[in-house]
Amino acid sequence: MPDYHDDLRLAHVLADAADAATMERFKALDLKVETKPDMTPVTEADKAAEELIRTSLRRTRPRDAVLGEEFGTEGGGPRQWVIDPIDGTKNYVRGVPVWATLIALTERGEQGDRPVVGVVSAPALNRRWWAAVGGGAYTGRSLAQASRLQVSRVQHVRDASFAYSSLHGWEERGMLGGFLDLTRDCWRTRGYGDFWPYMMVAEGSVDMCAEPELSLWDMAASAVIVEEAGGSFTGLDGRPGPHSGNAAASNGLVHDQMLRYLTG
Repeated sequence: MPDYHDDLRLAHVLADAADAATMERFKALDLKVETKPDMTPVTEADKAAEELIRTSLRRTRPRDAVLGEEFGTEGGGPRQWVIDPIDGTKNYVRGVPVWATLIALTERGEQGDRPVVGVVSAPALNRRWWAAVGGGAYTGRSLAQASRLQVSRVQHVRDASFAYSSLHGWEERGMLGGFLDLTRDCWRTRGYGDFWPYMMVAEGSVDMCAEPELSLWDMAASAVIVEEAGGSFTGLDGRPGPHSGNAAASNGLVHDQMLRYLTG
């Protein structure tokens, strides 16, 4: 199996630089916020963090492609870095500390592109999570100060905690009925949103989570972390990985049960 240790170390360096840039402007009274064509906000901090990461990758990994939320695709080849400079921009704008920089490396194989490295860094929460294929998933302050992640062992939806982002996305896609049935039948629900539910699945504090519409940069880093923690990460169609335009993550034991609720 390939060794992704150097790539993981680089991802941490990139996350450190992004954290410094985003925290400097967090809660700034003169923060510049624009509205993108899809009606979602983007701040000067989103753009600055992504540009910092891209500049570093041009120097350190010039042969690798880069896909970012704010500036699109650059380069080509079998290896691609996937960046969401601020996942949770609406929280960032309002001063809510639940936001993170997501950095992933995907690699092309026989079954298509798959995430092989992922770092999720939430500096306002003072938390970071990471993983590389074959190396396990971890959380901590640094590579040297970390604890290994392990998903829960809950086996039934009735005993499971389910996390989600919002209701309207499910309603827009005609999937609200199954979603509500799942919330009624599971043990507990919470609307944490964005990256955090996936990290809690990896930690074992939440058993399952799902979202009906996402982009690759929203999912790539979380996918490898959840899987390396022993869980499952698929689309709502059951397709493994972050390529379905939506996501379902769990400890693996309740995954099929959850998908049956959500998709009928």
